[in-house]
Amino acid sequence: MRNIVFTRVDDRLIHGEVVTAWVPAYRINHILVIDDAIASDQFQKRILKSLSPTNVRVTPLSVAQAGKYLQETFNEKERILLLSKSPIVYQQLVEQQVQLKEVNLGGMGIRGERKTFVKNVACDEQEIAAIKDLIAHEVHVFYQLVPEQRVIEVQDLV
Repeated sequence: MRNIVFTRVDDRLIHGEVVTAWVPAYRINHILVIDDAIASDQFQKRILKSLSPTNVRVTPLSVAQAGKYLQETFNEKERILLLSKSPIVYQQLVEQQVQLKEVNLGGMGIRGERKTFVKNVACDEQEIAAIKDLIAHEVHVFYQLVPEQRVIEVQDLV
C-alpha cells in the first residue's frame, strides 16, 4: 500500500488552505486528486498541476485508477495527500480494499441536495451514508478546516 499521510474532502481541491497549511503540516510531496471527471479532462489536469508548489507532484486519477495505484508498493519517501470533492470517493476506495486511517472533512459547499452538516461542511444523504460507512470500516472521520483549528469528531454528529 502506498504511503497515504493525509486524506481530505474539499470542493476546491488544490487552493490556499491546502497549499499553505496542509501540505507543509504533513510534508506532502505528492497530491493525488481523485475525481473521475478531472482525470479525463486535460485542461483541468493542467490547471491543478499549476496550482501546486513546485516540489509537490500532482496526479489526477479516476476512482478506479486511484484504487489500483494506492495498492502498489509502499515507498516511505512518497508522502501522499488524497484530495476529493466528496466522501463517497473514499467509500469507493475502501470498497476496493484501500486502507484509509482517517478522512478530514474540509470545505464542502451547499449545492444540489446538500444541507449544512457541521461548520462549512454540507452533505447530501448519500454523503452522510458514505461517512457512516467509513466510520463502520473504522476510518476516523473528522472536521478540521486548517491544522491549527481544533478537531470536531464527526462520529458524534451522524
